[in-house]
Amino acid sequence: MISLTKQFGQILDVDLISGQCSFSSFPEDAAGFLGGRGFNVWYLYHNIEVRTDPLAPENILMLSCGLLTGSSAPTSARLHINALSPLTGILGSSNIGGYAGAWLRSCDIASIIITEQSQNPVYLYIDSKGANLRDASHLKGLDAFETQDIIKDSHNNKNLKILTIGQAGENKIRFATIMSGKDHAAGRTGMGSVMGSKNLKAIVIDKGNHKHFPADTPSKKDIVKHYIYRIKQSPGFKFFSKYGSAGYVKWVNDLGIMGSKNYSQTKIDHIEKIDTRKLEKNIVRYTGCFRCPVQCKAEIRLDKMGKDKVFTKPEFEPIINFGPKCGLNDLNQIIKLDNLCCRLGVDTTTTASVIAFAMDLFEKKILPGDLPSDLIDDLDLSWGNAKTMEKLIYQMVDGKGLGKILSCGVKKAAELIGNGASKYAFHVKGLELTAYHPGAIMGTALGYAVSSRGGDYNNVYACLEYNWTKIQAENEFGTSQAVNIKSILAKGRVIKKAVTTNIIVDSLGLCKVPVLSLLGSFNLENEADLINGLTGMNISNSDLIRTGEKVAAIEKLFNIKHSKGDIEDRLPEMFFNKDKTRGLTRKNFETMLQEYYKAMGWDEKGIPDEQDVIP
Repeated sequence: MISLTKQFGQILDVDLISGQCSFSSFPEDAAGFLGGRGFNVWYLYHNIEVRTDPLAPENILMLSCGLLTGSSAPTSARLHINALSPLTGILGSSNIGGYAGAWLRSCDIASIIITEQSQNPVYLYIDSKGANLRDASHLKGLDAFETQDIIKDSHNNKNLKILTIGQAGENKIRFATIMSGKDHAAGRTGMGSVMGSKNLKAIVIDKGNHKHFPADTPSKKDIVKHYIYRIKQSPGFKFFSKYGSAGYVKWVNDLGIMGSKNYSQTKIDHIEKIDTRKLEKNIVRYTGCFRCPVQCKAEIRLDKMGKDKVFTKPEFEPIINFGPKCGLNDLNQIIKLDNLCCRLGVDTTTTASVIAFAMDLFEKKILPGDLPSDLIDDLDLSWGNAKTMEKLIYQMVDGKGLGKILSCGVKKAAELIGNGASKYAFHVKGLELTAYHPGAIMGTALGYAVSSRGGDYNNVYACLEYNWTKIQAENEFGTSQAVNIKSILAKGRVIKKAVTTNIIVDSLGLCKVPVLSLLGSFNLENEADLINGLTGMNISNSDLIRTGEKVAAIEKLFNIKHSKGDIEDRLPEMFFNKDKTRGLTRKNFETMLQEYYKAMGWDEKGIPDEQDVIP
């Protein structure tokens, strides 16, 4: 356990039914969980009752800074958000960058714990003097961008950092996001709908004067400079800074791991049509997050969309999800759809996935199934129809037509449609899968299955599967095949390392792009040095790894506690290769899964020993 210091920051408790905002000290029992993701799951495990409705007042919404969020540490921008998920019914978990987390720290706040439900729309205002709830009736029905603009104008302060929901959150769409700015989203598992269910439109933060772990000595400055130097000297730094994550879309296609046309294919022809690297001439300015040297985001103008209109450049996931997954190869339309989702406040991955699901069913003549036929009469659901995709997004947010069915997510929508639709509803634990095709990359397939929030790459972030060298793999896992994406050898141990490291990065409040993609810091030695140098703590990378293991176990126990008997770590049947002995066969998957359980110290059913991890 880590020694508690007052520098962890305060807890802001917001009771929406009474309207009271109060402060308390960071709990000493939780100090060993660092902050962010670790603190959140520890708290929620102890405080959310079984059988709680995720959209009821009894659900608890937490927004927590990591230990280093808002400090002088490079890339320390991240804020972790948890609640019971309205989409999956288990642990809801999302992460957001930008500046909101750092501004929260500047007010000496480590975490916001939001309970109950307001009778009327409100927003939470926070500054160095305290916090209070204010009327938000005038913001009802506005999108995320309009809401931020009006709040900034009303406070005459363009420097405010705002976390807000759009119409999707207000309408309690089960995969609604929380937005900050125009391109920072807490996207997955529907945290925006929890916020909407509580009648909380926005959280507004004015910058305070608190300095969180400042680099105020020569030795601390040297530690920060050295960490930045390592990031900038990493092989992928220049590429990532210039093109962002979307610059790797062609790489995914060339590798043959792309989930195209609802995962029926692993690559597409004419990938150059959606290669965002050709947008360099369209960039208005590069942007990014607090204290990050990468600055991987950008604002762009599109020639065919009007000279005065500025869009945000999408990330890797929405390019693939709206593009190849839905059969769309028009880059301008992909960007338009991504920006529309950010404005309305819906998760781009789930949104695109349910659209691809509908298009797949339409092609296979499964739709309308058990639904009224008039729900699809005016929809051309052929692959890549951007007009239909846009129409479905609005329908989902407004709860109308076929969109009302799709707004339940693929799992529930398939049950409503019937007619064999579930066979093509690709999810894990109720959460739609991300861009990589699990049948083509073994470690990621296992990662989808064991992810605590459901089918998602970023919750595990197993890039060491293809980023580490054969020598690194040999030294760490005893076989170079650990970094062969087609091999199952050592993948249980690879994913164990990815899961535990990823949890620590989320608990520290650092960004995975520089730490894991660029530096490949899955052993956390440099991060331990960074923590010790800035905080005065004495913590080893082994301490961090053990903490990650403990948090992973609590997340699994939370899900077991709140599930309705459907928490198995499994993949959709369609992904298993039934004709060959190699690749993702059921036997090979079970081998990887049991190796993962053993590496985690869990039993053969994947259940941790509660006595070992719950204080």
